[in-house]
Amino acid sequence: MTGWQTLFYKEILRFWKVSFQTVAAPVLTSVLYMLIFGHVLQDHVKVYDQVPYTAFLLPGLMMMSVLQNAFANSSSSLIQSKIMGNLVFVLLTPLSHWSWFVAYVGSSVVRGLAVGLGVFVITGWMVHIEFVYPLWILVFAVLGAAMLGALGLIAGLWAEKFDQMAAFQNFIIMPMTFLSGVFYSIHSLPPFWQQLSHLNPFFYMIDGFRYGFFGQSDVSPWTSLSVVGLAFVLVSTIALTLLRTGYKIRN
Repeated sequence: MTGWQTLFYKEILRFWKVSFQTVAAPVLTSVLYMLIFGHVLQDHVKVYDQVPYTAFLLPGLMMMSVLQNAFANSSSSLIQSKIMGNLVFVLLTPLSHWSWFVAYVGSSVVRGLAVGLGVFVITGWMVHIEFVYPLWILVFAVLGAAMLGALGLIAGLWAEKFDQMAAFQNFIIMPMTFLSGVFYSIHSLPPFWQQLSHLNPFFYMIDGFRYGFFGQSDVSPWTSLSVVGLAFVLVSTIALTLLRTGYKIRN
């Protein structure tokens, strides 16, 4: 294997060796969301015509799981390596910043998709759901996971201790995810909050992903793809620049 393939393989093994914690636990959390919100709101909330609320909820939970776990994979790997001191063994290798980026982001995409697929396998039997545009589903799942993997790289490079990483996840990632339309359509919000939701790139990831299932969305899927693509390029550029300069990892 080449350098980046070896690092990629190492990152895959890192989360797979504890898959009960990194894959099974997030799947269980999404199942609980599905059971609780689906049971409570099924007969009270109507979003799209002919689409039950539980069917509407499932893609949102899948994408939320993909995004959160893609971020957690790259960010936790870097911060653990920095604190435990074993990051020096990767620094000693002649790997370029591109190799680091592809390996960390690639493994984050794999973990995110694994969790999202697990959510669908466990909860898919609860509702009847169709795949109207499967290619849109795949594109937004991979692009969203890659963006959050790159954002996790930035957070992992910036953080110097676990509570800083926890603050990044609790005050940035979690609010942006929960306020992105996972549990509701933004058309049910007052005008001010609708406009505010359009500033959240996570909304476009989930809305575009949901479009692949139902062929319906709050905004055009091409608009969502443009916003997500631009956000991915921006975040990736920042992550690559930090890796190239050795920000907080080379003294």
